[in-house]
Amino acid sequence: MPKIELESGVELYYDDQGEGTPVIFIHGVWMSRKFFHNQLPYFSQTQRAITIDLRGHGDSAQVTEGHTISTYAKDLHAFITKLDLKDVVLVGWSMGAFVIWEYLQQFGEANVRGTVIVDELASDFKWPDFPIGAFDLPTLTHFMREVQDNREGFLKGFIPLMFKEDVAPEEMAWMLEETMKPTSGVASAILFDQSVVDYRSTFPSLTKPTLLCFGKAEKLIPVAAGEHLKESIANSELILFEESCHCPFLEETELFNKEVSNFINTL
Repeated sequence: MPKIELESGVELYYDDQGEGTPVIFIHGVWMSRKFFHNQLPYFSQTQRAITIDLRGHGDSAQVTEGHTISTYAKDLHAFITKLDLKDVVLVGWSMGAFVIWEYLQQFGEANVRGTVIVDELASDFKWPDFPIGAFDLPTLTHFMREVQDNREGFLKGFIPLMFKEDVAPEEMAWMLEETMKPTSGVASAILFDQSVVDYRSTFPSLTKPTLLCFGKAEKLIPVAAGEHLKESIANSELILFEESCHCPFLEETELFNKEVSNFINTL
């Protein structure tokens, strides 16, 4: 299991398979690179497929500091620089989308060939001028308290909200194991930061092709979020996955892999 030590001293674990265009898959809050286990074997046939555990997540270093989207984007930049990756395609699911937008905001688009955004909003927060946000303050406060006081029970209720269909017990087991890996302090710190970032002002500067992949089932993120992104980001295309909720790469793996692969081939 390869790992890389960043200049900050933080070790990140990752998987790196295949040759060609580097395609980096970035997971959501509390999740890990293992959620992309159906993508590695497929994309590594024609591209260099890379999955990464962000700091404090998955198998990566359980450091207690730096749990902001801003720092995660700096980690991603350091990772890309250390591996000397050129013309990358960034695939961000949920919070991973925020990491991509923050990366582009901080470091520009020069080394990015295109982006894939999977089921995320411009901001998760319901701002006065952004009613489609996922959380209001009472909900966010409740989530943060549950993470501290009732974490396993909370996750057992939260994980099924990511899927259109019922989650099989064996699937729930590994997902629960992965999402329990961040410490509770880290889990609540990054939950807060990723819930209040807002990238609406960043979108006008984006020029690289963007594929937007959204699940049709609206347990967590509304389809309106994808439509808003399509209107806000130039050179973007929206695909709706009829049998998916928050995880089309797991729920409709074959179709997701095909659509993303076709998009990469057009870049």
